[in-house]
Amino acid sequence: MRLKIAAIHHDVDYFRTQVEPHVDGDRVQFLGAVEREARNELLGGALGLVHMTTRPERFGLTLIEAMACGTPVLGANMGSVPEIVADGETGYLCDSVDEAVAKVPSLARLDRRRCRARVEETFSLERMIDPLYPRLSRSATPA
Repeated sequence: MRLKIAAIHHDVDYFRTQVEPHVDGDRVQFLGAVEREARNELLGGALGLVHMTTRPERFGLTLIEAMACGTPVLGANMGSVPEIVADGETGYLCDSVDEAVAKVPSLARLDRRRCRARVEETFSLERMIDPLYPRLSRSATPA
């Protein structure tokens, strides 16, 4: 199975020592930054998004972008990932890289429509803004 890496490498030394030696241009491809329509096409056509972060992120917009395209997520079981990914439903929460690798074949059995539905139910504009800024919600009366 091919691994396509779409990313901006902020840490050049890490990229050169930990990533680049594995990039062969065929089975492991580094695409660099992928923007807008190309990103949507890449995510929408992927078996899954691998997001095995090594630090607990506060929010994972990339995960939501993938699921909005109907793409399940293999995510590290830390930070905001468990709040975004419904384990066994819209992807898998993994405690190690080995566990993530073992889950790859299971991604094809997940319902891609459910990934999109989770984003619509949980991360819509109205849902994300309403509790914080009621004046911006559709139900609020203009000021």
